Amino acid sequence: MRFLSIVRIDENSGLQPSPKLMADMGTLMEELTREGKLINTAGLMPTAEGTRIRLSGGKLSVVDGPFTEAKEVIGGYALLETASREEALEITKRFLRVHGDEWNVECEVRQLMTHGETCG
Repeated sequence: MRFLSIVRIDENSGLQPSPKLMADMGTLMEELTREGKLINTAGLMPTAEGTRIRLSGGKLSVVDGPFTEAKEVIGGYALLETASREEALEITKRFLRVHGDEWNVECEVRQLMTHGETCG
C-alpha cells in the first residue's frame, strides 16, 4: 500500500531547521529508505516562488505567489510504502516527533489509489 504524507507548515513562523533536526531527519530517512518504506521525500520551495493555476467555470486563471491568504501551506511530502494504514500513520508520527517542541507541523496522510480504483 502506498501513502502520501503531506506536510503542512506555517511558512511565516520564521523557524529554520537546526543542524540537529537535519541530522535526526537524515537518520530517520536513511532507516526508512533502507527498510523500503520511504519511496521519496522532499521539501518545497516557499510559496513566493510558486504559482497557482485554477480552472473555474471553464476558465483558467494564473496567480503567482506568495499566497498570503493561506496560514498553513504544503511544505513537503513523503511517499511511503507500507503494509497497512496504521504503519503509515506510525511512520508519520515518528517524522513529527523528530521536530521537537518548538515546531508546529501537521501531516495529512492519504492512500494512493491503485490503477482502476475510483474516488468515493
